This record gives sequence, structure tokens and C-alpha cells, in this order.
Amino acid sequence: MADLQSYSILFLIWLISTLLVRAIFSKFWPTIHRPPSPLALPIIGHLHLVGPIPHQALYKLSNRYGPLINIFLGSVPCLVANSADTAKEFLKTHELFFSSRPQSAAVHHLTYGSADFSFAPYGPYWKFMKKLCMSELLGGQTLENLSPIRREEIREFLHSIFRKSNSGEAVDVGRELVRLTNNIISRMTMSKRCSETENEAEEVRVLVQEVAELTGKFNLSDYIWFCRNLDLQGLGKRYKDLHRRFDEMVEKIIEKKEKKRLEKMGHGGDEQDSTTKDLLDILLDISEDENAEMRLTRENIKAFILDIFAAGTDTSAVTTEWALAELINNPIMFEKARGEIDSVVGKNRLVEESDIPKLPYLQAIVKETLRLHPTGPLIVRESTEDCKVQGYDIPAKTRLLVNVWAVGRDPKYWDNPLEFQPERFMNEDGSSRSSLDVRGQHFHLIPFGSGRRGCPGTTLAMQVVQTTLAGIIQCFEWKVSNGESLIADMTEGTGITLPRAHPLVCIPVARLNPLP
Repeated sequence: MADLQSYSILFLIWLISTLLVRAIFSKFWPTIHRPPSPLALPIIGHLHLVGPIPHQALYKLSNRYGPLINIFLGSVPCLVANSADTAKEFLKTHELFFSSRPQSAAVHHLTYGSADFSFAPYGPYWKFMKKLCMSELLGGQTLENLSPIRREEIREFLHSIFRKSNSGEAVDVGRELVRLTNNIISRMTMSKRCSETENEAEEVRVLVQEVAELTGKFNLSDYIWFCRNLDLQGLGKRYKDLHRRFDEMVEKIIEKKEKKRLEKMGHGGDEQDSTTKDLLDILLDISEDENAEMRLTRENIKAFILDIFAAGTDTSAVTTEWALAELINNPIMFEKARGEIDSVVGKNRLVEESDIPKLPYLQAIVKETLRLHPTGPLIVRESTEDCKVQGYDIPAKTRLLVNVWAVGRDPKYWDNPLEFQPERFMNEDGSSRSSLDVRGQHFHLIPFGSGRRGCPGTTLAMQVVQTTLAGIIQCFEWKVSNGESLIADMTEGTGITLPRAHPLVCIPVARLNPLP
């Protein structure tokens, strides 16, 4: 009985003190009108509600609290936009207030202190790099000059699968696609494969995979204020080790490139033709140009190379893997896509990038894959100053999470949003609904983001994904190799680039024998 009285007294003291504190805060602290929010717990806020796959958990919360919700990840205030209309509010109407990206321990360590482009603060350097990407590094002329590399690597990939099909060997499709995209990015960036041998291929694949894993991993020091200087999870050590290994690899490549450039100059060689320059050549030219608008440091160059590898390798491979899995589970669509390719390309040559504009159904398949399986399921931004959105007060340094995965399932814009239906991107006459594109102009389809900080590599990604998928469809039949079902498992895994929970392992059967 005495214990019950003690607990009752303690509860009354806690209740009264809570009411007093709230009264004092409401009197002397300005009232902030925030969006709806679930009940938060002390210290951790809403971290317990986010779960291992954040975009799915946030989507479920939006079904209960509305398309715009306010949560606290530890001590970090966050807004979550889960619909196309709310995404447009932040990424277009109020874009200037949300043009920066938050810094994390992983970003700081891996990008040489935000010396890269993707996570650089919004300012003069970022604007310079954006202009450089669009005009030179990832511009139309550069991509055209480097198209032979993509053609050669896709052909080699298809012939490699053909050799495995002859022996009846099962193929881990995702692993082979990562090897392909890594070789394309390596050669476009540095005129060499980083994976000339099996050991090198595995080393680079692991590096890229670790970058994706660590940048997407929850780190207590980023969210719990009293853990800021502690490394309770050992992630700090992993960041440093990964940074060291990547730096050693890239430093060797840059030194070899510089040596070749000096040798050429020493022999009186003419200036290198623009059609033979890789991205590293362009970056080094700018770093050596005393009249350049902004001189690039060595750290800027290495950090940009990391951006290209991280953004261009895993994402394109994952998208192609999801697309193939969807087609395996929808054989009628598979046959329709194959019939389109046969009618345009025939069976005497391999499909090329130049054929893609004549393949509207293939384009529709890729768009539908990006709608359901965006490789960047969450766009992360941060407010630079106080602002008001939809009548709500948004303080500076508030983190914004645009749930691209949820936006692609917005029933206001998509009929039967959970179903894979490429036909939704087709006109009745069989032509492509080209007006509905993935480049950020339509806010119910933003797999590459939108506005100033939209992905500058969209064109390259679409070229690689569409041409690779077309070759996979044209050349092979695919049988799922799990011993239990002919259906590919569509469960999502954890990670920043929306990986599959289980690898897509298939037995390829050559349809064209031999390949053209």
C-alpha cells in the first residue's frame, strides 16, 4: 500500500512539473505551428517508428497522419513529404529554401570534407560544378564522344552471359550488372577498367557497395546530440578505412594519368583531341587552368570521382535488375518487349543506343520500373532559413525527406499504383507518352530528383539502363534459379539505393545462337 502511495505521489509530481514546464514554454517561447506528428519518445524522438526500411515506414505513417508529417530523428527535426503535391511544394515552389543537403559523419569522411559535388553546400563551388557537369562532364557532346565505351562494355557483358548460358551456369544478375556499370564508369572516367582481373573487380565492387551501405546506415552520432563525439557503433573506423582504400586506388590512377600527360607534353604532342578525353582529363585540365572560373583541388577531383562511381554504378545496375525481375514475373510483357525489339532491330545485330527512341514499350518498362523501384527512395535536403510552407512554420536547419517511393504510389496520380503496368506510359496508338518524363518536371515521377539539385547524370543512366535491358531481352530467355518457384522474389532490402533483399539468380538460355 505504501508503495502504491509513493508511486502515486511521484506520478503527481511528474504531472505537475510537466504542466508547469509547458506553461512556462508557452508563455516565453514562441509557438511554432508544425505539421501533424506521431507521439515522440524522449531522446530518440521517432527513431523507433522509422524501422530498417525508412521509406516504407514513412509511407505507412503518412497513411495515418497525412501527406506532410513532422518527426524528430533523435534531436534532428524532419519534415516528410509523401505525396506528389507536397513534393512539388518543397522542390519547386519553395526550392530556394531547400537547396542544401545535410552533412553527416559518413559524408564528411568519404567526400574529403564535402569537397565533392553531390553533398557540397549550395553556393559558388556547387554552382560551378553543376554548370561544369551539364556543359562538359556529363553534357551531350561528352556522352556522345564516350558512346563507343558503353557499346563495347554492353557487348562484352552480353557475350559473357552467352558463355555462361552455354555451360548452363546460373548467373547472379545483380553482380554481373554491377561489373558492367563499373567498367563503363571506370573507362568513361579514367580510360581504364578498374576490374581487369577478378580480384580487382571484386575490390571495386566491394568499395562501391560499402559506400552505398555506409552512407545509408543509421549513425547515432548524427542524431543523438550527446553521442556526437562518440563512435559507439564503430562506424567512424569504417569510414576512415573505406576512405583510405578508395584514396589509395584513385591516387594511383591520377598519378599514372599525370605521368602520361607529362610524357606527351615532353614529346611535343599536340593538345589532346576532345573526343579522346575522359572525365579525369577534363577535371585535370580545369585544375591546371590558371584562368578557370574556379580551380579544382586534388580533393575536389577525387571526391567527384567517388560521386560518379557511387551514383553511376550501383544505381543503374539495381534498376536493370528490378526491371528484369518484373518482366520475369510478367511473361506477356516480356514477349511484347521482345517483339518490339525484333521488329525494329531484327536478329542479325545487337540492339544499340540509337535504337532506343524507336522502342517506346521498352522506354515505358524502364519508366514503370523507376516509378515502383526508385534507386533513390528518399530525397534528403535541409532548410537554409526560416520559412512557411502550407501554413506551417519551418525553422532553419530542418531536414526534408521527400519520399520518392511513396510519391510513385500516390493514388491521386496513378491508377492501381501497386501494379506493374508499363502501358500507363503509352498512348492508345502504341507511341510513347513522351510528355510524362523522369527528369523532374512531373512531380508524381521524380526518380532522379528535381530542380537545382536534380541528378545531372540522368541522361547517362537512362542510356545505360535502357540499352542494357534491351540487350538482355533480345538475347536471352531467363529462368529463375531458386529451386522453388518460377517467380522472382520482389522483396526490398535495406540500403540507400533500394537493393533487392535476395539476389536475382537466373539461368540464361541463349535465344540468338551465336550472338550477332
